[in-house]
Order: sequence, then structure tokens, then C-alpha cells
Amino acid sequence: MNSNFTYSDIAKMIDHALLAPTLSASDLDHGIKLALAYDVASVCIMPCAVPRCAELLEGSTVKTSTVIGFPLGVNTTAVKQAEAERAIADGCEELDMVVNISKVLSGDWTYVHDDIQAVINVAHQAGQKVKVIFENCYLNDDHKIRLCQISSELDADWVKTSTGFGTSGATIDDLQLMRSRVAENVQVKAAGGIRDLDMVIKVREMGVTRVGASRTKEMLDECRSQLGLPSIGVTAGPTSTY
Repeated sequence: MNSNFTYSDIAKMIDHALLAPTLSASDLDHGIKLALAYDVASVCIMPCAVPRCAELLEGSTVKTSTVIGFPLGVNTTAVKQAEAERAIADGCEELDMVVNISKVLSGDWTYVHDDIQAVINVAHQAGQKVKVIFENCYLNDDHKIRLCQISSELDADWVKTSTGFGTSGATIDDLQLMRSRVAENVQVKAAGGIRDLDMVIKVREMGVTRVGASRTKEMLDECRSQLGLPSIGVTAGPTSTY
């Protein structure tokens, strides 16, 4: 048994993803309550559900997070800024924003810089945080390195591999590259394909501090079992395939 972690070490890495468009209001409530019972880092929920999520999580250590420009990243900067302002007004504490992938592939780095900066400015002025989503499956290493540089220059709180809706998710190679290329104060989040405890532990040992996951219950049940802790009596319920 790996004993180099506590339950909280693992649980507080997880952003429980509730982003599938087919989730009903009752599904979302169930997912929020599951995340609360397992005391994860945050619930990453669709923007329309932020007010309800913030209400259910009030007074807990689980944060409300949501997505900006999701999943394609091609909203105008003004729309992303407005999304960020609305989300924070609704009670969001962490924003996962998608870069403009088209502009990245076009090499329009001034646009990319200003697009990210607009959302970071809104969040940081409100005392909240931003995770910058690269969507690495569409990018080459040069693109990823430049995004790491820009994110570092702008004091992003995290860089993040993927939306979970692209053609692939987090890879070990990408996580190693991102951790080595961002400033020390910028954290790394793995998303897409993190579906078991062994993978969470592996990326943690690489310096990853957050993972996006929908298989939260299964991973944390295994963690509790390994640590000899009692189970938590909450059913899994519907999720996405994040």
C-alpha cells in the first residue's frame, strides 16, 4: 500500500466534473452533494448551474468552479470576459478558460495573450483564480511551450491540459512538458482520461496539483480503502465521461 499520501491529499486534487449537457438539474444536485460528501477540491459545473452549486457548497471547503469559452475556446474575448464576470457574480471561485485554439494555431500570440489576460484580470481583481486550458490534442510542443510562457507572464493560477471534450486528454509527456515550462508559482491540472487512483498518484508525484475527473467516487473509494478508512454512503449517479 502506498502510504505517502493522506485522504485529503488526494481528495483536494480533484475537480469533480459536471459538464455533460445531458445532466438534469437533479443529476447536478446529486453530483454536487457527492463532491461535498467526498470533500474534493471543487465542483467544475456548467455555467448555468453556478448559482445552485455555490448555494449547496456554501460553508464547505469545496469550491465552485466553472468553464469559460468552453469547450472550443473561440468565443470573442469580450464574451469570455462577460462570462467570467457573470460566473464570479454567481458565486464562482475558480474559472477554467479555454484559449482560442484557432488563434494559437495561427500564431496570433498577441491575441492569445490578450484573450487570456482579460479573463485573468476579471478573476484576480475579484480575488478568484484561473486555470488556462490549452487543449493539447490539437497543438504541437512549440504551441504548448509558448502558452506556458504566456500563462506564466500573466500569473495564471494553473495551466490545464484539456477540456475532456477533445480527441484526447492528459498525457504524461504533456504534463512533464507543462510542469517544466511554467513558472514555479503556476500549478498544473490534468484533465481528460484521469480515471483511476493509480493515475492520480502518478501525476501527483510529477507535481500536478489538480485533476479533472468524473469517476470521483470510484477513485476516492479506492483511496479510502487503501488507507483503511470507512466508505462514504453516496451513490455515483450520472456523470460525464471527463
